[in-house]
Amino acid sequence: MDRDQLFRSLATLRKGLLWVIVAVVLFGMALFPFSKTLLRLLQTHLQQNLIAYGIPEAFLSALKLTIYTSLFVSIPVIFYQIWTSFAPLFRLRGLKSGVLVLLTAIFLFYLGAFFCYFVTLPFGVRFLLGYQTAHIRPMISVGKYVSFCAAFVFAFGIIFELPLVLALLSYVNIVTSRFLTQHRRYAILAIALLSAALTPTPDVFNMSLMGGPLYILFEIGVILAKIVERRKVEAAHAQDPSQTG
Repeated sequence: MDRDQLFRSLATLRKGLLWVIVAVVLFGMALFPFSKTLLRLLQTHLQQNLIAYGIPEAFLSALKLTIYTSLFVSIPVIFYQIWTSFAPLFRLRGLKSGVLVLLTAIFLFYLGAFFCYFVTLPFGVRFLLGYQTAHIRPMISVGKYVSFCAAFVFAFGIIFELPLVLALLSYVNIVTSRFLTQHRRYAILAIALLSAALTPTPDVFNMSLMGGPLYILFEIGVILAKIVERRKVEAAHAQDPSQTG
């Protein structure tokens, strides 16, 4: 039954992609006139002029930034379509607080994105620019800078979902808090590899900017998994008081 429900969820998600595309296009049309303002907001971390390699790069960079921003604003729509598609799988296991899960997912994504924009991104940019000398002055392409910032922001938004993901996996008995605790060393290795893959630059400093918060999020996920397991036991005892002995 779970396999059939999974296929139905994937079919529902495929239909929901149409609403996601519509939302991204509509937000993009509304945001494009403000693309220069958005670029100035990104450039505050850089504190130097950007350059365009070729005549169309300035326009294409504005279009790229508009698409990224539209995706960013459309996150509630995207998460809503994902959750409504896969929520039946969790309802079969007794999960009833679907709205809370959705709101938590949206909150965690924006928390990670804003944490990146206000904390890690300025440090990362300053660190990388610290390698310039009197004889080496970086000429930063506007297109590459937009992609760099977008990759950082979206990566942090995604990794901040880790506690919620671990809690949901614990709820459906895919992982347990004991399993996570026993395999903590492998989790640390996975965090290091994931940070190296998601960080736009391979230097240790920027990897630590992502790896440090990711490890903290992992530990929060372990705590949430323990809470989920305790509540499941309490719910089972409430349904069958004879098990309390």
